[in-house]
Parts: sequence; C-alpha cells; structure tokens
Amino acid sequence: MSIKDKNTAAQSDILMNIKDISLSFGGLKALLNVNLHIKKGEILAIIGPNGAGKSSMLNVISGIYVPQKGTVEWKGKLRKKIAPHNIARMGIARTFQNIALFRGMTALENILTGRNILMKRNLFHEMFYIGKGRRQEEEHRKKVEEIIDYLEIQSIRKTPVARLPYGLQKRVELGRALALEPELLLLDEPMAGMNVEEKEDMCRFILDVNDQFGTTIVLIEHDMGVVMDISDRVAVLDYGIKIADGTPDKVRSEQKVIDAYLGVG
Repeated sequence: MSIKDKNTAAQSDILMNIKDISLSFGGLKALLNVNLHIKKGEILAIIGPNGAGKSSMLNVISGIYVPQKGTVEWKGKLRKKIAPHNIARMGIARTFQNIALFRGMTALENILTGRNILMKRNLFHEMFYIGKGRRQEEEHRKKVEEIIDYLEIQSIRKTPVARLPYGLQKRVELGRALALEPELLLLDEPMAGMNVEEKEDMCRFILDVNDQFGTTIVLIEHDMGVVMDISDRVAVLDYGIKIADGTPDKVRSEQKVIDAYLGVG
C-alpha cells in the first residue's frame, strides 16, 4: 500500500475531527486550541480535573456549543452550526451528567421517545392507529423491547422513572440513547453516583454496545479504574488545554497528567 493509500485509509477511520477549537464564555476560556479526533469503533475517555473543559468539549462534539474558533469535521465534511434534531439525524446520541428523563413517564415510554427521530409522520394514520401508523408503532415498540431485554430492565419497564433508584434511571437513559441507533454515543459521567455493582453492570453494557453494535463511544468519567479498564484511548484536559492523548497506560504514566490530575498513588 502506498503512503497516499495509507493516509486515505487512516482518514476514513476518523469519524470526527476537531481542529484548533477555542471556546469562551465572556472572559472565561473553556477550551483553548484543542485538537482531538474520534476514531470509528473506539471508546475514547475524556478526563481532567473539575473545570478542565470536559463537558464543554462534549457539548462541542454534540453540537450544543458552537466554538468561536476552529472547525469540526464529521465523516470528512465540515460541520457548521446545526439544530439539535439534525445532530440526532446524523447518528449522534448522548446521556447527561444530570439525568434528563421524563419523570412521569414509564421506562418503556422514555426509551420509546428515543425512536421519535426515526419515525415517519403520517398524521391520519397515527391519529387513528391504522395502516402504516400502526405498523410503524409496532416496529418501534419491538425495538424498544429488545433494548429493555438487552439492558436487563424488564421488571421496571412499566414503572414511572421517578420511582426508580438512581442506577436504574441511568440505565433507562442509556436505553433512550441506544434507541436512536447512534453511530456515535456520548456519555457524560455514566457512573456518577453508582455503587460498585451498578458500575460493573454499566461497564459491561458500554463494552457490549461497543463490541456488538460497533458503536463509537466518547465518555467523561472521574472513576480512573473504569477509565483505564474500558477505554481504548484517553484524552486529558486541564484548564481547557489538551495535555495528553494516548492509550490508558501511556497517559497515566505521563508526569504532566500525574501533576494535573492523577496525583501520586
């Protein structure tokens, strides 16, 4: 294979390329000249101390924030300012640090909302639940039931999420994101507030989603045991600047990462 062919192949493996991103809020610089790429099929963890710019970076990736400087390329094409529903149509889904579920709705109903963007609208058929409207509803409900089985939450499928413990609410939120059938899944502190058993379950689900569905995953997580165990690559931010990017073993051995975040064991 020629050098040109190798470069082309390497570029085709990159799902998103973030170049020279800077983001400010008034006088506060959240991100400064950050370069980051996301490879197809990988699990990328973004870590750093509080205020490092991790959530800001996730919001840039998901299109919520538009940086003042730099570019975001999706599958080799420049991505400009775009509405949230169009981000979902592109195949990008996310969960949130603070759970964002419809608390009065059941687990099943919450997950079903993740299918909304995939539904083709026909007001007449949907209103009277006939023809295409009925078939579509049945197809989407079947997909949701598969996700419920996959996440092992059959027993709480008809329970309002407000009545569920925190760990199960996190699992329902993951289910809603998976219902979109995303190509890129963004997880904002998926283990926060969980006990050891709940973390083990969530790690298993994340690894299975990546392995079985080939879903690319970017996550923010403070539990370094989790990060080092499940990530293919780790990027480290500190005061909005990327200070490291590489395999878990490489990153945790870098002195600037130890000084900024990991500390001395």
